[in-house]
Amino acid sequence: MRITEISSPDLRQTQTQSHSQDPISDLLCKLEALTTEIERHSPESPLPESVPAALRHGLTQLTSLAPFQNSVKLQIWKLSYRLWNACVDLFNFVRSSSSKITEEHAKLRQVSVDLLFLVVDVSGVPSPYFKCASFFYKTGIIWHELHKYDLASNCFEKATDLTSNVEITNVSDRDERRLILDLNIARSKTAWEVSDRNLAINLLNRSKRALFGTAENYMALANQYTNFGKLLLSKNEVSAVNEALKLMSEALELCEKGLRNVKKPDETLALKELRLKTLRFMAASHLQRDEFENVLKCVRVLRDGEKGGDHPSSSVLAMKAWLGLGRHGEAEKELKGMVVNKGIPEGVWVSAMESYLQAVGTSGAETAMGVFLGFLGRAHVSAATAIRVVQRVVGDCVNGEGARVRAKVVAEFVSNDKLVALFAGDLAANQRSAMHALLWNCAADYFRSKDYEVSAEMFEKSLLYVPHDIENRSLRAKGYRVLCLCHLGLSHLDRAQEYIDEAAKLEPNVASAFLKFKIYLQNNDHNGAITQIQTMPTCIDFTPEFLSLSAHEAIACRALPVAVNSLSHLLTFFLNGKPMPTTEVIAFRTLITILIQEPGNEPEILKYMKKAHTRFSELGPECFFGTGEVGKREHNWFALNLWNLGLKSGQEKKYELCGELFKMCAEYYGVKIDGQTEGNNSMICKSMILAVSAMLAGEKESKNTLSDNEVKHAIELLERSGKILMSGSTKTHLDDDQNTTIEPHFYFIYTLSAYDLYTRLNNTESKQLVCIKNYANSKHFNPNYLLQIALNASEGPRSNPKIATFCLKTCISSLLSSLSPDYQTISLIIRKLITIISVHKGNVDYDDDDGGGGDDDGVYGIYKKALRIMVGLKAGEYPVEEGKWLAMTAWNRAALPVKLGQVVEAKKWMDMGLELAGRVAGMDTYKACMEDFVSGVEKKVQSHGHL
Repeated sequence: MRITEISSPDLRQTQTQSHSQDPISDLLCKLEALTTEIERHSPESPLPESVPAALRHGLTQLTSLAPFQNSVKLQIWKLSYRLWNACVDLFNFVRSSSSKITEEHAKLRQVSVDLLFLVVDVSGVPSPYFKCASFFYKTGIIWHELHKYDLASNCFEKATDLTSNVEITNVSDRDERRLILDLNIARSKTAWEVSDRNLAINLLNRSKRALFGTAENYMALANQYTNFGKLLLSKNEVSAVNEALKLMSEALELCEKGLRNVKKPDETLALKELRLKTLRFMAASHLQRDEFENVLKCVRVLRDGEKGGDHPSSSVLAMKAWLGLGRHGEAEKELKGMVVNKGIPEGVWVSAMESYLQAVGTSGAETAMGVFLGFLGRAHVSAATAIRVVQRVVGDCVNGEGARVRAKVVAEFVSNDKLVALFAGDLAANQRSAMHALLWNCAADYFRSKDYEVSAEMFEKSLLYVPHDIENRSLRAKGYRVLCLCHLGLSHLDRAQEYIDEAAKLEPNVASAFLKFKIYLQNNDHNGAITQIQTMPTCIDFTPEFLSLSAHEAIACRALPVAVNSLSHLLTFFLNGKPMPTTEVIAFRTLITILIQEPGNEPEILKYMKKAHTRFSELGPECFFGTGEVGKREHNWFALNLWNLGLKSGQEKKYELCGELFKMCAEYYGVKIDGQTEGNNSMICKSMILAVSAMLAGEKESKNTLSDNEVKHAIELLERSGKILMSGSTKTHLDDDQNTTIEPHFYFIYTLSAYDLYTRLNNTESKQLVCIKNYANSKHFNPNYLLQIALNASEGPRSNPKIATFCLKTCISSLLSSLSPDYQTISLIIRKLITIISVHKGNVDYDDDDGGGGDDDGVYGIYKKALRIMVGLKAGEYPVEEGKWLAMTAWNRAALPVKLGQVVEAKKWMDMGLELAGRVAGMDTYKACMEDFVSGVEKKVQSHGHL
């Protein structure tokens, strides 16, 4: 109804009425002024907030003045329509400018409809209740769009109350009939939004009474049933699917009923389409419930009712149903049939293929790829779709079932000329990069799992998606390098060489040089590998880390000379102070460990030990070795290996090398870690002693006399070790603390070496004697060791009979003091003493209690000591041969005095010989002859007075 249709007096005439109507008139004037302001307001700018509030306030005041005369009701009715039309104009502008409806606009409409509702019982207006209900319905729709469901529901309920006064069967106007249906549907939608599902469905059921045989009404109600069913299906819950099926069954029944009641062809066509759409959703519902037979029934009905070919969803639904029944052959037919159906969208087909692959698995990969190529030849397919398909087929590249088979299928698929052409051109640059990344990552997964064959194939196919331009030169080079690695893993060295040569042409860098190095290693070409190591530092992008990697590769290939060369190059970079892949001490340790593995490398090891010594002398031990326990472990490793190598070299009689190793060992053990040499004094001392010993042994072996400087250096080493020995900072093996032990034989080696070296200097006899006496008086004294010193002192060009005599005499005293004297050794010492004193007459001083002042007396004293030793011994306890030697030599010493007529001297030695012969078994005959000779001498002396 238009505003002009309302017959009512002018508002200005109302203002001239009696004074009793002034309050209503004033309110109406204010409301009219506000309405006029809204009508004149430009929709491009927001309406002042005060206007809707003033309108609502005026409405509240006007409501308090009810009831009204019919003339006033007509005025209010007209004013409400004006306000409504102004709101419509605002609404149309907002819609045209693609803006959103605001809550203020809804409030204006609400005021308009509330004004109308205030005078709904006006006379003279046709169907006022339905008109007011229509305003409430439209306002409720706006509140619904704004998600103000309580306000929307209030509007719909008021509209329902207004229309309920009229019996539905008596409603003849078509718009009014449709209003009743729309109201019920709108109330149902609002109830659904507030989760009152039962009320929503109940309201839909009530709506069936307002269909009135119109196709549009049937479709509207059926659509709403379907929409509710779709919402329930989206939840993917069992109970929700069951409810959705019921709702769609209602929609299907409404379509069937509509088709029976509606006869016009143009109206039945829309109903048929809705019926088929509902059937498709029902099929989808059955699919969610795994009711595959029912899905196929729905599809058969759909195909019977569809004209112009299958709907795209029919084939998908049928395929999934066949898959659910395990009928993969039928599913494959449906999948292949989709290629022929031009109406199937690209996304639907891809989704169907994904479902097929998921169900069939690896065995369906080849089929899916073939179908895709068919689809590619039939219609335009986007590159993004191809990526999606490949990604689905690849799946879990390595761990999936039949992964290698799928990878092979994908490799063949992506190398197809049609597919490669799909990714050509600048427009497909992003998709081409995505396909390359997909294939590359798959290849990388196989590479990590050491399946180099599949990995190489996938890397090769990924290069099909890298353009041959300057921008992608680096990417292609990277691909060639990784292919080189794959063929290295497969031991295809020729192929690997080809790929790395191509990579080097595109991008000559250190990575290519390193891979060439690996190929040389695989070919056991150590010289080539070493040459390649020397090439790496010339590359622009070189970092020392490549030398470290080269060393590791060489060690893994047991190419130890190559590893040594790599590490030696690496050590030169530590001097630059740049960040390094490892610490310098680890590099030295690794290098030395490699050298130790092969015999004959001791000189090289010593060279690097000296270099390490130079470095930690420059940097400081803590910076080089590290601090705390780590530093101590590293330091001890170097020192201990020097010690072991020194011992090994000594055993192999490489004395010069042995001496150098032990000298360096002493230097390492002398290093202070955390400010102390903790427990290393003994090792320093022993290393220096063995170093000097090796020097002397080398001299003897080579027969090249040590130079004066070498002698002085050796004496310095001994003096340093002597200070440690005498300082008490070390202990022997008899003590509890084994960390600072010096074994007794080191004291002997020290003393022997000191004696040897002191003999080379002038005026050092006192030092020799002091050194030997110190040893003899120490708790580490061993007569056997001292005997060795005595033998050294009695022989050679630098013999010293006085030292030898002292040592031998001390040995006898020590041996005799033993609980079980070694008479064999004692007899040898006695013989040696007799020999020394006899040879070096006047150069020795044998002070014995029984001896006289001369040399003969000294010798005689030794014989006499021997005789005292033999007294009381069992037969044979003193060595018989030595006893005979003593008896015979003593007797023979009387020969010269006899010739010279020295009776007393001759008698002394003959008596000694007789006494000794009487103590030795087996000399009875000799003794009898001796006695006869003595008797003859005595008779001659008695008769002549001389011999």
